[in-house]
Amino acid sequence: MRVQLIHPPAHVNPKALTALRPGPPLGLAYVAAALRKAGHDVQVLDCLMAAPDRQTPEGPFLRLGLPDDDILERIDPDAPVLGIGNMWTYAWPSVRTLLRRIKERFPEKTLVCGGEHFTGLPAHSMREAPIDYIVLGEGEQVAVELLARLESGLPFDPAEVAGLCWRRGDEIVCNPRATRMREVDEIEWPAWDLFDLDGYDEHRFSTGNYRGRSVPILATRGCPYQCTYCSNRGMWGTRWYARDPVQVVDEMEFYIQRYGAQDFPFQDLTASLRKDWIVRFCQEILKRKLAISWQLAVGTRCEVIDDEVCQLLYASGCHTLYFAPESGSEETRRLIKKRMKTESLMEAVDATLRANISLGIFLVLGFPHDRPEHLRDTVRLVRELARRGVEDVAVPIFFPIPATELYDELVARGRLVPGDDVFRAPMLTHSRWVSDDFNFCEHISSNRLSLYKYWIVANFYFTSWWTHPRRMLRILRNVIREQESSKLESFLIETKRRMLSRTRA
Repeated sequence: MRVQLIHPPAHVNPKALTALRPGPPLGLAYVAAALRKAGHDVQVLDCLMAAPDRQTPEGPFLRLGLPDDDILERIDPDAPVLGIGNMWTYAWPSVRTLLRRIKERFPEKTLVCGGEHFTGLPAHSMREAPIDYIVLGEGEQVAVELLARLESGLPFDPAEVAGLCWRRGDEIVCNPRATRMREVDEIEWPAWDLFDLDGYDEHRFSTGNYRGRSVPILATRGCPYQCTYCSNRGMWGTRWYARDPVQVVDEMEFYIQRYGAQDFPFQDLTASLRKDWIVRFCQEILKRKLAISWQLAVGTRCEVIDDEVCQLLYASGCHTLYFAPESGSEETRRLIKKRMKTESLMEAVDATLRANISLGIFLVLGFPHDRPEHLRDTVRLVRELARRGVEDVAVPIFFPIPATELYDELVARGRLVPGDDVFRAPMLTHSRWVSDDFNFCEHISSNRLSLYKYWIVANFYFTSWWTHPRRMLRILRNVIREQESSKLESFLIETKRRMLSRTRA
């Protein structure tokens, strides 16, 4: 069966105080590989890379990629099924419009959607757009089963396909979820040959710090923790499955040979859950003498990070690491079920810095229960982290992600009404000032949250540069050379490139 998969245009917040760059769509590449293995003729329309330099204002965002009229012209007329992925809910208003226009232009085509947004809000999405089916959670096996039914041309009962959301007349039906894929080593590697990795590299579109041609990779699936702000519960579940480290390095080596890959940003929710796994993985890279870099750029747990692990991390090419304590307050961490103690964090921080690994910290301000004393704890934490040598800090304001415990709680209490403004909140929390519309903290005003945000960032960097004065020279040098070792440098480099681009224009 001929299938066209569509990666929608990307969105950036021009007023964000951090580098927010799109990257190659890992989930869609996995689905493409699974469908191709099942014998289908798979084509990909990557709307971002088809026009990566085209910027269109869209509400508070800039849209990168093809406009809808051009997308419609590139829809494959011979593909009876279109698959549209969407990870980020802030892009939903744009994707919704695109879906409506596709169905209006091609009413005979079957629209199948998947990704974290659709998994988090399946019924809402189907009510607002003419979607025929939504694949929930892990997409590979559900998509393959659905297309097998569609390819047969025979009538079938969608209720028989686990992990599918569908329409029964005017009723929207969400079937029970499909069983998680436990044999993760048998999953087909992503079909990156269907994507323009050269273009992603040319435009420095990469998750994490840009360190040359990068290919995103996934070594584990799921997370056993149940943080109340995280979508893992709805998307993956709490079972953690790890691939064989040897197979992961096999995949990396293949990308080196096939695409000239130099850097590997891992997309795992928590790759460093077991010490024995991370040790074996690093040792396998060293055994093969791969001259690469790799990053845990989306954050990881700190419990297994000790001197032995950090020495192996650095030697194998992991020179950047991020921890996500989320708050300096033990009380806040308890309430959001972030099972991380400050003592464990500090031990991992010291071990990481002793190994000369660049370390960053992710924090969040304005959880619904947060009080001023919790934020003061965070101020004290960032000062201590900066003094010890941590190089980077990210401090967005809390936003509720669909299908998380906090999101459901806020909706039940009437504090949150799902809609476009709320869906855009994740990207807007990185703006210069907090809006009353996106403040879900019950005890701190928007203005005060904004002041705390700047105060925390100022405390961190002032302490960092005062106690490590040479760091400012290194940042300046890296910005000039466009070499990134921290998110601050990424932001400054991106800002410089935008200013130069406007000057040339």
